[in-house]
Amino acid sequence: MLNVVGLDIGSTYTKAIAINSDRKVVGTAVRRTGFKLAQASEAVFEDLLKNCNLERSDVTYVGATGYGRYTVPFRHAQITELTAHAQAAVHLFPDTRTILDIGGQDIKAIKVDGEGRVKAFRLNDKCAAGTGAFLEKTARYLGLTTDDIGPYAMRSTSPKAISSVCAVFAESEVINHLSNGIPAEDIMMGAMVSLGGRAVQLMRRVGLEPGYMLTGGMTRNVAMVTALEKALGAEFHVAPNGLGQLNGAYGAAYLGLRRVEKLLAEGKPIPPTAAQQGESEKKTVRRWSAMALSRKRAESASEGGECPVASKPSVGQPPARANDPAPAQAASAA
Repeated sequence: MLNVVGLDIGSTYTKAIAINSDRKVVGTAVRRTGFKLAQASEAVFEDLLKNCNLERSDVTYVGATGYGRYTVPFRHAQITELTAHAQAAVHLFPDTRTILDIGGQDIKAIKVDGEGRVKAFRLNDKCAAGTGAFLEKTARYLGLTTDDIGPYAMRSTSPKAISSVCAVFAESEVINHLSNGIPAEDIMMGAMVSLGGRAVQLMRRVGLEPGYMLTGGMTRNVAMVTALEKALGAEFHVAPNGLGQLNGAYGAAYLGLRRVEKLLAEGKPIPPTAAQQGESEKKTVRRWSAMALSRKRAESASEGGECPVASKPSVGQPPARANDPAPAQAASAA
């Protein structure tokens, strides 16, 4: 039986999931990322092994995604977040065509086809007012934990929208609402309504196509799902059993399993991990541009519009400069 692990190293949470050759979930694990990404991936991997009752030797392949995917030394492959989310979404709900992923530090709107290929996407990572981190910060002002946000906001009878699109001003607006006696549940639900409106605007930029799916930690928040569906005027697919938060990790595991199956069918070995490749890899000096050959600073274009060209010097000959005369001209001048 094959066991493939997917890791999603996000800005706020690191998620892990293991699936077997039957594409069934063996176990999951989630923990806060912190600022040491490599340690977070190692810790959540250990948690996953304990939850699944597996040893490291039982894991055939590890796929990593998320903004910290390059820090996982035991990964066999790194996968972009867009690809991981798209493949997992279409695998779980085949009619999915538009995905909304609300993360701790950004929001992604992704349009996909029936094969899970990304056709278009938009990313909002410029302001925290449109992310899950803003909701968590608002909850802390109100004395709530992350798990309490949804049920508490559902008690709202008159949501008070947060009009500011800047996180700093939005926080001030929350404080002002509290000082004016606005009930905390109305403020919390109002923050979700505001976030939901911005998220749907991002979805419109990729083109709304029925078959909507919500992924990310906000899938655990019933009030957020309600606010989003009201703003969109349609229902979202939400993966059951908490898999919505682990959608990226699931996509990394699913793609990893397909890769392993292909390698085994072709009689090829499983590739080494990133750490193993680094140990056997010879360090060579790579020249990435012509400017590296000339060891010169970048120069502006000439008056005629031509760009300076750097050519590789002959042995024993110093690097040519853009303003130096050509060899033939230099000889005649001499």
